[in-house]
Amino acid sequence: MSGLGRLSPHAPFSGYAAISRWFAALALAALLAADLHVSSLQPWAELRRLLAGFVQADLPSVEALSVVHTVAFAVLGVGLGAGSGFLLAIPFARSRTVRGLCAFLRSVHELFWALLLIQVFGLSATTGILAIALPYAGICAKVYSEIIEEADLAALRVLPPGTGGASAFFYARLPDVADKLRHYTLYRLECGLRSTLVLGFIGLPTMGFHLESAFRQGRYGEAGALLLVFYVLIGTRRLWLRPLTLPFLAVASLMALPATIGSPAIGASLARILGHDIVPVPLRGAAFSDPDTWLRLWTWLRPILTDQIGPGVLQTLMLAQIALVATALGALALFPLVSRRFAGRIGQPLGRILLVTVRSTPEYMLAYVALLLLGPSMLPAILALSIHNAGIVGFLLGRHADDLAYRPDAPRGLNLYAYETVPRLYGQFLAYLLYRWEIILRESAILGMLGVATLGFYIDAAISELRLDVAVVLIAATALMTMAIDALSRALRRSLRIADLPTRLSRPLGPSGGT
Repeated sequence: MSGLGRLSPHAPFSGYAAISRWFAALALAALLAADLHVSSLQPWAELRRLLAGFVQADLPSVEALSVVHTVAFAVLGVGLGAGSGFLLAIPFARSRTVRGLCAFLRSVHELFWALLLIQVFGLSATTGILAIALPYAGICAKVYSEIIEEADLAALRVLPPGTGGASAFFYARLPDVADKLRHYTLYRLECGLRSTLVLGFIGLPTMGFHLESAFRQGRYGEAGALLLVFYVLIGTRRLWLRPLTLPFLAVASLMALPATIGSPAIGASLARILGHDIVPVPLRGAAFSDPDTWLRLWTWLRPILTDQIGPGVLQTLMLAQIALVATALGALALFPLVSRRFAGRIGQPLGRILLVTVRSTPEYMLAYVALLLLGPSMLPAILALSIHNAGIVGFLLGRHADDLAYRPDAPRGLNLYAYETVPRLYGQFLAYLLYRWEIILRESAILGMLGVATLGFYIDAAISELRLDVAVVLIAATALMTMAIDALSRALRRSLRIADLPTRLSRPLGPSGGT
């Protein structure tokens, strides 16, 4: 892959082909080593029961308060994260420290943040809000900074001499990008709803809490009703989420927050965790000047590196690589469903509904359901990651396909797809995949909490055993791995000259557009 930086300007497709072959080969090698067995005795019978429950959704069983809590956590968590991200976006391009902080924040999954925050705040609204706000602050800072850097500078040139930096920003640059910032923030709220749903799987009182209970106990009618309500919530967000309704939603969300389960002494808990629990055992009360202290630290750290971080990183990378290539194949198969040129006037709306439903379903929940059907292995995680991300990338490619200008004598059917459309979309297709790579890796790590031996498996075990010092080391390893993949992804996009393609939601792509 080092040769990608020396590609000829006249041969972009050779670079596309090279990176595609490398990724496919790595995925094939990972697939050969992956555990893909099905241990469930009757997966098809369980699937029929699941589908029957969804068809006969038990709507009266849905607790309205869980829906309210889901919206409240998302609105406040995303609001806090987006506000913090906007403040961080202003110095983002000029400060390496800010960029490093934001990279760390977004590299740690919401569920990992929640597992740590529970130790301080208990099962409280504070845990749910901060678990969303912390990674979203890092994500929003990066995207907001990119949007601001792309602003038209013409207004700055006509400002009178002596205009202050703050005035220049708020009166000359911000108005030009306000619409893009608003659209991206509204999309982030959709992501926040998915994140809030998943937080229910670890005990927070959102719809996910009842969904996990319904799936575990085989109450598929209730599970189907909860999912139906969640899809309606996502599908109608443009009706109830508007700039004029945001103040009302924020106030109503604050009033609707659930009570804390238990009464944790926050100050004492925070002091205990920072001063004791996350400090490696060999360093607690030890003399740092004593060489034996560092010898004991290495003795403590070595088995974590060899028995947990090493195998966990390998399994996480294998899962992410297989899922990335499966996402690519799925997106290429699905995007014609949302393109009018291929699906027609009748098929296109149906295809959009299908792909929006798929992309609105969190990977964690898909993996949980697949695990119930197929048993513990890497297969449920692969299916969950590839289905969700193929829906996202396929939807966006379909929208780009509709923007293409075809010749009057363009072929039809398979020839139109293979020789006219895919080659012209391939650069954007790779841009989306490389952009999703980091996200797929984050999700691959968290799916270890369902039993796959990725880093999340070891993190969940350490937290369950109250070995927070080990958990923090493992979470740090996850963050470093994700940051490394993000850096590699950006380098590849630059080498392939696709770094400037619109791989984020900096402009609306339609009623349900987004990355």
